[in-house]
Amino acid sequence: MTQPPRPDAAASLPLDLSPEVAEALARGLPVVALESTIITHGMPYPDNVATARAVEEAVRAGGAVPATIVVLGGRIRVGLSAAEIERLGQATDVMKLSRADLAYAVARRRDGSTTVAATMICARLAGIAVFATGGIGGVHRGMETTLDVSADLDELGRTPVTVVCAGAKALLDLPRTLEYLETRGVPVVGYGTDRFPAFWSRDSGLPAPLRLDTPAEVAALVLAQRGLGLSGGVLVANPVPAADAIPADEIAGFIAQAVADAGRQGIGGKAVTPFILSRMLELTGGRSLRTNVALILNNARLAAGIAVALAAA
Repeated sequence: MTQPPRPDAAASLPLDLSPEVAEALARGLPVVALESTIITHGMPYPDNVATARAVEEAVRAGGAVPATIVVLGGRIRVGLSAAEIERLGQATDVMKLSRADLAYAVARRRDGSTTVAATMICARLAGIAVFATGGIGGVHRGMETTLDVSADLDELGRTPVTVVCAGAKALLDLPRTLEYLETRGVPVVGYGTDRFPAFWSRDSGLPAPLRLDTPAEVAALVLAQRGLGLSGGVLVANPVPAADAIPADEIAGFIAQAVADAGRQGIGGKAVTPFILSRMLELTGGRSLRTNVALILNNARLAAGIAVALAAA
């Protein structure tokens, strides 16, 4: 498992573990980190709160303890109550934190939800080895002029946390995203598939670099990577269930429209993904949200299985 900071170092960190998470980590029980941007920036209220609670229940049903991560008043909180998730779901002045501004939020005692990169950092500080999310960020289309590459990719190359996702978000430049991950030495595993999934769709049209079929196999890869002294995380690309997927050729037109709308409105940087997710909700008549919920629940179940396998190793 990921090793937590030394007790003397941990005491000086702005890090607060819920009693449930603290006990689980102390006893070596399986724990799964969960991000908070899905609550503040990924879905409308009350779907965001209902989904966050359902994801936590999916982790519990899989035999692990959920640890939703957020920054509140400059303190990194690992593990939230139902009431705290409800309040967060209705909050309006919440930063969207990545590596570049996590320390700022701590120093300025701000509230902030954690993206994939920030959640990985906080999970490592807490000693949590597995993290479930929806989809990772990546290389944006047109990056040759914008240089817009998500911090998620570099974080995967440096921080030893296993990330379970439904692939990269389909609005990205997926071939370049996979190439970037390879350059950073990140194992990209198609879970039960030879194809790299693309968030709402099961098949991006690209091959998955690696394939594994059980949580135990993923755990063995993670342990082998650590044993070899290789830095960074493992990316597990878990396709959305077939019954909930939107085929790539069908979703492509909606993505093109949403990306074009973002360009016309001058939306860039961190604001792009929340805008496109919201626009996709409108363009698909709510179908994209249903798929989003289904894939994050699917990822939470798999992440729990991997955490259980690692705890037993």
